[in-house]
This record gives sequence, structure tokens and C-alpha cells, in this order.
Amino acid sequence: MKELLDTLDAWRRDGVRVGRAMVIRTYGSAPRPDGAALLYAADGRVAGSVSGGCVEGAAAEEIARAFVTGRARVVRYGVTDEQAWSVGLACGGNIDVLIEPEVPADAEAAARSTGGVAVLTELPAGDAADIPPVSRYVVTETGDGAVGLPADVVAAAREALLRGASRIVESGPRQYFIEAYPVRPRLVMVGAVEIARSLARLARELGFATVVVDGRAAFATAERFPQADQLVVGWLDEVADAIALDANDAVAVLAHDPKLDDPALIEAFARGCRYVGALGSRKTQADRRERLRAAGVSDADLARLHGPIGLDLGGRSPQETALAILAEVVAERYGASAEPKTVR
Repeated sequence: MKELLDTLDAWRRDGVRVGRAMVIRTYGSAPRPDGAALLYAADGRVAGSVSGGCVEGAAAEEIARAFVTGRARVVRYGVTDEQAWSVGLACGGNIDVLIEPEVPADAEAAARSTGGVAVLTELPAGDAADIPPVSRYVVTETGDGAVGLPADVVAAAREALLRGASRIVESGPRQYFIEAYPVRPRLVMVGAVEIARSLARLARELGFATVVVDGRAAFATAERFPQADQLVVGWLDEVADAIALDANDAVAVLAHDPKLDDPALIEAFARGCRYVGALGSRKTQADRRERLRAAGVSDADLARLHGPIGLDLGGRSPQETALAILAEVVAERYGASAEPKTVR
């Protein structure tokens, strides 16, 4: 939804009515994930996607119908539905799409925020489709705004924000669609080394905010890191408060010097950072773990340490190492394994 805000603003300046379709549930190998959105303007313009192209026209027609009825409803498309053949869903999956005659104010406000907000829509029970959604709630990453929601649903909303993934959750006879607008993910790189230059560029391409921390002013320069959102001269244990290091951050320790790396790792663990990785060989990692354990780092935290950092992609160049690191950060963010992705 965030990527459609500029379009939404432009259409509204033109004075046209805008409705929304959003994928709320997928079955099988559906081409677009939960939370994928499409906007349809009353003058016929379409932006976004709910299916990669195969049911966009049908979804637009449903929004046009909702303009007349003023009624939101859930519509199912799939190979088991005769209508799916007419709209061309040939990808082998089924999707439930929430059709709305307007862009919900709560969802729009969440999309425009800096993140950390989930919009929950209570849906019809079971697998029922073509029934209006029931009600809507807004929950923050701290659980605020959860009045009237079961505790397990609130926990699921907070987990969705942590993972950055929208999803359906069920609680007893009720089910809710969690539309997640997480805080922008941030990658903190300790050590303004060559790997960090490639890592900052790749991370920004994937939507991460990037922070490069190095006590050597000659290394942490805008000329060397034009893609970095923030350059900080200092070491992580010294500047953690200044950059507001917290549990949402991923930290890659790349300085390759125990005097610099160890305090940074201790600080990252103390603040509960979601991903903590460090450069170095297996022998270097074994020695590091012994030092950290002696410094009071718990076995639970040591078990979270990614070292050697990055997935084993076989490459060794700075650019390839940066790709391996970012792949591991992304896998951790979504709770994924390092197994090969199924081709579909």
C-alpha cells in the first residue's frame, strides 16, 4: 500500500473516487503475497496488483460495483471457482481478495506513518467469502490500541510487524486479517570496510535504512558511502544511544578487530537486536565466542550470533560477501530457512 500513496494522492487531486482491493489469503502458489493491493479509480485507472495480472480486471470490476453498493466484501478467485477460468487465474493458486469502495482511513494513515502499526480487519468466520468484513482495529508494535482483541491476536499482530508480513490469524471462531506496516528495517554496519560499501548499496535497494559506524573518520565518509542514510564516527558501544539502536535493528560487525568487534557485539546483544552477525573464519568465531562468554554474554545470545556471517553462497569477493550477508538478514527477518526456494 505504501508504494501506491503517490498514485492515490494524484488521483484524489483529479477529483476521482478511489477504491481498493487487497489480497487477504492465498492458497497454493498464488503469485502475490498477502497484503498486495490494487487501487481502482472511478475513471477507469488501475494501479498496483493482486495477482500479477491475471485477475486485475475482475478486481477492478468488483470495486466499481462496490462504488454503487457502498459495501465491502471478500471475493475468492481460484482454479476451483468457475469464475477463475474466465478471469485467467492460470497460476494454480487461489486467493481471497477484500474489495472496498474506499481506501480505509486507518489503513491509509498506517501506510503514511513511519511504521510500527498494524490494521486488523475482522473477517467472516471460516472460509466464507462474499460476506462483508466485520470490524477494524489498529494495533501498534507495543500492543497499544488492542482494546477488544484477544491476547493471541495482539501477539500475532506484533509478530507480523516484527516480520514485516501481512497475514490471516484465527482466534476461536473469529479470524482477522493483519495488514502490517512495520518500522522500516534498518541495517547497522560496524566497520566502514569494502564489504560495507556493497552492503549499504544492496540494503538500500531492498528498502533498508542503512547506518555505517566507524571510529575512523577517514573511512566513514560520504564519498565512500553515498548510499548510506547515516554515517557515524565512533564505535557502536559509544554511539548506540545516539543512533537509538534497538531490537528492530540488524547489526553486521565487519571491522575484523576484536578490540572493536567484541564491544559492538556485546552492545547489540544487550539491546536485543534482531540479527547479529560478525565477519571472521570459524577459528575466529570460536575464539570470539570464548571471549564473549568470558565477558558475560549468555549462551542464548551466543546461539543467535551469525558467524561466519552470511549464507554460504560460495562467493568470496566483497560484493558476493555483501550479498550473502543481506540474504541471511532477509531470511532471518521472515523466519525463513536457507533451503532453496521452490520454483513456481
